[in-house]
Amino acid sequence: MIDHLSEPASFIGISAAARALDEEVSQAARSDAKVLITGESGAGKEVAARLIHTRSTRAAGPWVAINCAGVPDTLLESELFGHVKGSFTGAYRDKPGLIESAHRGTIFLDEVGEMSMRMQAALLRFLESGEIQRVGADRPSERVDVRVICATNRTLPDRIARGEFREDLYYRLNVIRLHVPPLRERREDLPLLVDFFVARHASEHRIEVPGLAPNVRERLLAYHWPGNIRELKNVIERIVVRAGQGEITLEDLPVDLRLATPLLMTSEAPTGAQLAEHLAHELFDRIVLHRESFWTAVYAPFMDRDVTRDTVRRVVRRGLDQSGGRYEDLFTLFHLTREEGRRLVVFLRKHGCLVSVPVGGPRTRGSSAEQVA
Repeated sequence: MIDHLSEPASFIGISAAARALDEEVSQAARSDAKVLITGESGAGKEVAARLIHTRSTRAAGPWVAINCAGVPDTLLESELFGHVKGSFTGAYRDKPGLIESAHRGTIFLDEVGEMSMRMQAALLRFLESGEIQRVGADRPSERVDVRVICATNRTLPDRIARGEFREDLYYRLNVIRLHVPPLRERREDLPLLVDFFVARHASEHRIEVPGLAPNVRERLLAYHWPGNIRELKNVIERIVVRAGQGEITLEDLPVDLRLATPLLMTSEAPTGAQLAEHLAHELFDRIVLHRESFWTAVYAPFMDRDVTRDTVRRVVRRGLDQSGGRYEDLFTLFHLTREEGRRLVVFLRKHGCLVSVPVGGPRTRGSSAEQVA
């Protein structure tokens, strides 16, 4: 989690959006004010945060990063603030937290919107006082000098309205606000990013930089990249390793890129709803036509936050439209056993993705999720 940044991060791009963000990062680096970075998953929020640190007067200090969504709430407080010996089972010695480790440097709290209300209160207390109180300690320790940069792919005002995020914490964090645009809004940067990642991954795997067949480059540049730069980076590494020393061809591309219908490029950028519908169509075809498992096509990217609830609902709604509104027939359409179908319903209900049977639709056995759950 602690990284002294052996090499500075950098933006790669010539688009107006990339240039504007680069300028905003430079402005943010001139002060120690708290920064809130927003943007979709995989868009490059951590790169922006790293750049702020490396361009600031704290560049020689530590860079400490933690993904708040990746640490259970029971452990997050200890990770951030540290603990004293004997404070809980397994606490065999005093341990400083990540905030203390970032003294005279920067701490980056990724996915801060996923914090529980209790952890939000603890973070707010630190931001107001600058004092660390380790878990199990009866009083705060000395103050620490650390800059706080946070990031989220959530819309925090909406979470505030639902009572899921503290308004006072939001205003504490939102001193300087940066928004990292999704890759689809900076498509001019795609050629540079493709070439950069090809060269980088070839170097990492100690192979000669492979060439790209023209139809491969065309497909990569036309694809809408719902997972943003993270998805692009992972795909490029996969195809570079697969191709080895030879030219990268269409057969080297992942199946979803080979089968996907490239998003048509028009003079107007597609809307969010158009992109969600396009992605839902691709995912639906992968499951129904190409018999890919729902759990790899939809569930896995959803849990990685590369697919939204809206997209999941659209995939399920397409299935219900074709199965006459009956969940049991939907399971057959998705090539699921009845047990897997029950698991699907539990997943959909848990994450707010359950689609109701249309009013006036069939009322036969198995027509609702409740009847099969």
